[in-house]
Amino acid sequence: MNAHVNKCKAQRIAVLLPSLAGGGAERSMLHLIQSFTEQGRVVDLLVFRPEGAFVNSVPDSVRLVELKPTAGIRGRLMAALADPPGVRTILRPVLLPVKADANLRHIVALRRYLETARPDVLLSALTYTNLVALWAKQLAGNITPVVVSERITLSVHIKSEERYRSWRWRFALPAISRTYRVADGIVAVSDSVSSDLMNHTQINQTAIKTIYNPVVDSTLPALAEQPLEHPWIGNGAPPVILGAGRLIRQKDFQTLLRAFALLRAKRKARLIILGEGKKRSELQSLAQDLGIADDVEMPGFVNNPYQYMANAAVFGLTSLNEGLPGVLIQAMACGCPVISTDCPGGSSEILERGKYGRLVPIKDPQALADAINSVLDESPDRDRLRERSSRFSVEHATQQYLDYLDQVVARRTSGGT
Repeated sequence: MNAHVNKCKAQRIAVLLPSLAGGGAERSMLHLIQSFTEQGRVVDLLVFRPEGAFVNSVPDSVRLVELKPTAGIRGRLMAALADPPGVRTILRPVLLPVKADANLRHIVALRRYLETARPDVLLSALTYTNLVALWAKQLAGNITPVVVSERITLSVHIKSEERYRSWRWRFALPAISRTYRVADGIVAVSDSVSSDLMNHTQINQTAIKTIYNPVVDSTLPALAEQPLEHPWIGNGAPPVILGAGRLIRQKDFQTLLRAFALLRAKRKARLIILGEGKKRSELQSLAQDLGIADDVEMPGFVNNPYQYMANAAVFGLTSLNEGLPGVLIQAMACGCPVISTDCPGGSSEILERGKYGRLVPIKDPQALADAINSVLDESPDRDRLRERSSRFSVEHATQQYLDYLDQVVARRTSGGT
């Protein structure tokens, strides 16, 4: 009896990521992986590139598998062979671009893994990685059920200036619409992401399950309490405004800098932005131009951002779009008052439409400055913020994921669709 029950469960789970870069998707998946193993599941972590800020954060109990790339255009051809009737949908985003998405080069290795390792289920994250997973599934004869996790508001993501110029994103929606329907399960990280996916593809919303990211784990409180030795932190020091995330266009730290300049003209304050990215030089130049460089620090990627969150007066999220911004939840878990742009994505869901933090329009420095100024004059209920953040705990997300993965495996085992 027990053996039969176990056969209907996801006992051996493969998790697919492009790399171990220091992003929110990677952090969330590592939280899940650790928790999966603690629940007695066996986990293989598959990566295209075993590199990044989290390369040393893989649990010892997890087998790390590098899926090596093939040379030339073989990956593109494999995508076409996976679904010959759908070749027109991948013509412009996959087959014709001068520079194809690098993840395509790993389809062959993933197909080989599925054919030989035969995990009970494969869980994939990030859009093009999801497409690669589904094409490899088809090439391997659909022997392994695949669940994909969509983490962004695709329509907004694709229409951003830098991506819309790229064929592999500009024309991606038809390929996503067709290929995602091959998935045995689709997880969206927020209701906003789920609705966006439904509205811009031919996927029925009943096929999409919303599961909030595993953000708050048991180590966070202790990490937040670690002393932070920083000259800007301490009794009598001006309040610190905090931002965190990759230094890329989507995060729109330019608006945070401009808002801080407006605030700084009224009162003493300082700004710290955690994270690294290609916009660093541009942001540093803007800080100089605004005359605030002496009160702005950008220390890059830090291993323990929670120390900063616990000591900041306000956390500001200025993103143009999000899926479910983990940094917003982490700041709340540290008891830090938060302000967010009311951008497409999960920010408004996290804050319950402003109940737990202020929402401001995107690209509006004055509105953000006014909100920060008001929050600095308030005495926030930090315990209330911590309580709200528990809705996004690792334990809660893990149970939802395992229940969903088990349902997918049981459905496959029973011959259902």
